[in-house]
Amino acid sequence: MDSLWWFVGAMALGIVEVFTLDLTFAMLAGGALAGGAAALLGLPWWVCVIIACAVAALLLFTLRPYLLKSISARGELIETNTAALVGVEGRTLDAVTEFAGRVKLGGEVWSARTRDDAPAIDEGTEVTVLEIRGATAIVAPQPKGE
Repeated sequence: MDSLWWFVGAMALGIVEVFTLDLTFAMLAGGALAGGAAALLGLPWWVCVIIACAVAALLLFTLRPYLLKSISARGELIETNTAALVGVEGRTLDAVTEFAGRVKLGGEVWSARTRDDAPAIDEGTEVTVLEIRGATAIVAPQPKGE
């Protein structure tokens, strides 16, 4: 019956890990599993506690740093949704002013406008997205020669 509490504790620590995503509680859960395994073998409770603490410490100081480094080594996050459109090149479908206009970006038609007080951009001009405000792309013409 004592081993059941170790496994319940490991499950509770695993649930906490899901919400923290820091890998600390996962390592503690590993220690609790080791304590539960020791209890299943019939070892005294104080030996189970020592085994659980030793395994948790071993996991915290050896496996956790390696896992954190491997997770961060995967590189930069990939931008999605509207953030992925910043820097994308497109073509104006209408004249684009600081009040209205339309551009085609990657096969999609977006409402567009220029930054405040920027000159209007003629129809058919190659543009670059500077930012997205709501559902409107803020664009600027590409410099000549690109």
